[in-house]
Amino acid sequence: MILTFSLNNFQSWALERNLIQHKFMLDYIQIPWHFLSAPFFYAFLVNYLNISNQSRKLLKYFLGIFVVLCVAQLTFVITYSLGGGTKEELDYIYERYTSIEELISLVGSLSVFGYSYYILKGKKKLFTKILTYDNLKWIYDFFKLTLIVYVLWIFALVIKFSLNFSGFIYSYYPLRISTTVIIFILGYQGLRYLRLLKERKNIRENINVEELEVINSLKTSRENIIDSTESNLKEPTNESQFLEIDSFIRSKNIHLQPKYTLQNLSNDLNIGSSTLSACINKNAKKSFVDYINEMRVKQAKKFLLDQKYEGYTIASIGLESGFNSKSAFYDVFKKHTGMTPLAFKNNNIKKNSFA
Repeated sequence: MILTFSLNNFQSWALERNLIQHKFMLDYIQIPWHFLSAPFFYAFLVNYLNISNQSRKLLKYFLGIFVVLCVAQLTFVITYSLGGGTKEELDYIYERYTSIEELISLVGSLSVFGYSYYILKGKKKLFTKILTYDNLKWIYDFFKLTLIVYVLWIFALVIKFSLNFSGFIYSYYPLRISTTVIIFILGYQGLRYLRLLKERKNIRENINVEELEVINSLKTSRENIIDSTESNLKEPTNESQFLEIDSFIRSKNIHLQPKYTLQNLSNDLNIGSSTLSACINKNAKKSFVDYINEMRVKQAKKFLLDQKYEGYTIASIGLESGFNSKSAFYDVFKKHTGMTPLAFKNNNIKKNSFA
């Protein structure tokens, strides 16, 4: 999609600057790159959501139509060029032809754009796994920006038709600027989130086996916890009761779930939230939030010091440690350690290099 936007903008700029005119009728050949922008975005979306096998193969159909449009345009140009006529007449005929072609492209692009949004909004059950790595907010924001681009495109086409295919070039300037912004945003955000996605998957797949064994050794079944706590946790003062709760949290890796609350724990253990809160406050000497965040910070420290994740971004480490955003990770980490995650990592690298 970035490539087609770029080629379309470059082609328009080159034609306006007379850089490729009078070379094999290139002043009358404009490849409709815009026709492929929405299909390429659709292809990116279904692959990013990992549902390409369950979605329609729209791209190959649009590529076929794109080739047909290019051949039709070349045939049209050659036919009218050989037929004679003044340059002004040929200009008018060609602009009218490409305007109709552009209108077809707009309708097709809007259809694919709408279908892509339908998949993102209405087919969440197909990509629940990706939602554990990415809330897709950046893609929703991209849809909003792209909608502005389509509005500007419609505006430019309306001006083009109303001016009878002449003197319309300035109406396309806002469209060119907006697509340039889209190129930057999609290029930066797309590559950034693809990297985050890959890193987060690797972190989950490469969790230390020994750590899992330790967690599993502490694991107590929910039924046993409920049986013991139902009879003993009405007035939670016993340290062993807190250890059972703590064991449940660690065995289920609850601290790695960013949206997990005290009420969720209450529902899982079938224990009143006030009872749980009192038990944690009394034995851990901290609130449930600080108790969970302390676990997350410890997990983040392990990731930061693990050589397997040496080149990983701070964001992916923070998100996989259970924080719901990079900023929240920085704030909580600094609160518990007195330094930022990056400073913590660099300090330990220096210590190890001197040691």
